[in-house]
Amino acid sequence: MSTQQRSTTLRHPWQLVAHREISTKLRDKTFIGSTLFMLILVLAAVVIPALLAGNNDPDKIAVLDDSGAKVVQVADAINGGGAFEVTRVADRAAAEKAVTDGDAEAALLPADTGFVVLGDDKVDSDTQNSLREAVVNLGMEQNAAKAGLTPEQLRANTTVEEQLLNPGPLPEVVAGFVNIGLALAFYMTALGFGMMIAQSVVQEKESRVVEILAAAVPIRALLWGKVIGNTVLALGQIVVIAAASLIGLVLTDQADILEVVAPVAGWFVVFFVLGFLALAGLWAVAGSLATRQEDLGSTTLPGQMILMLPFFFSVFAGPSAKAVASFVPIASSMAMPGRMLTEDVPVWQPLVAIVLLLVATVLIVRLGARLYERTLLQTGRKLGYREAMALKPS
Repeated sequence: MSTQQRSTTLRHPWQLVAHREISTKLRDKTFIGSTLFMLILVLAAVVIPALLAGNNDPDKIAVLDDSGAKVVQVADAINGGGAFEVTRVADRAAAEKAVTDGDAEAALLPADTGFVVLGDDKVDSDTQNSLREAVVNLGMEQNAAKAGLTPEQLRANTTVEEQLLNPGPLPEVVAGFVNIGLALAFYMTALGFGMMIAQSVVQEKESRVVEILAAAVPIRALLWGKVIGNTVLALGQIVVIAAASLIGLVLTDQADILEVVAPVAGWFVVFFVLGFLALAGLWAVAGSLATRQEDLGSTTLPGQMILMLPFFFSVFAGPSAKAVASFVPIASSMAMPGRMLTEDVPVWQPLVAIVLLLVATVLIVRLGARLYERTLLQTGRKLGYREAMALKPS
């Protein structure tokens, strides 16, 4: 496409800037490499655990006689089958050798009061608890038979059922991983693209290109072009990574997780776009305050803190604190989608959070635009945020 044709198609100045940002990044090997790396990382996080879970071999338990074998079989049944496998040995010495050589996870040996579980340096707690439960069940059945009771009579009125008042849409462990994944996706993307925006601005200031651009394009159009262009790129990267995750879930037969995650992913996109737009303006201001690359360490610190604190809060805070954070702008981009995975959130709550985030985004972008206009052409030394606020419009 020629320059004249492009100018006709992109009539507004900010479109030209956005087009330049997108085309430059798409040709950047570093950007392409980082995107491919994130794709590989996400696919590995989805596929590898499923493969490991599908290829788990049963733990071998060494036993001396039929009574020990019966205990292992009952323990295996308690775990749904495929958890334990009986390995016959001749005596205790052979059992010890099997354990120390790694041929058996543990050994179940008869003792005066029942059985003893023999391990090398430790015994897995799940293995020990399963074997203990199996021994208790078998012992109760034998004692019941001696007392003239059936196993059913012995266990009458001893069943404990679990009922949840507010069950989450996903198992707790799975929901926790997905929650961290969504928060991490927003954090890493916003931080990575934010630093690229700041570096792009300061590079243009160092090379004096910004003075040429400002003479041809309104400064606010420069800001909008950078913000919108990088928002499109960031959203595109998130969509590609999300698509890779969904493909990984389908290929590993985890469609049940997909059914829950897919609707939340739609909400996450809305929160992501609004949150990123708010932060993108601040990252551009961070670049306009600096005069060289070395200055970005201090000028981008507020933006890093705005991202870091909500990230750790949304991941590690308790339920009550996380509920509050899910309504706080910027933090809501990470906290609300996570809540929707772990609990039954009424639809009005994400809608209210979006409205609050939208209002905050408008205010932050307007403030960022004012600071950007006042500081972009300021050269010679680094400016502070207070000093930038005090500058008069040019």
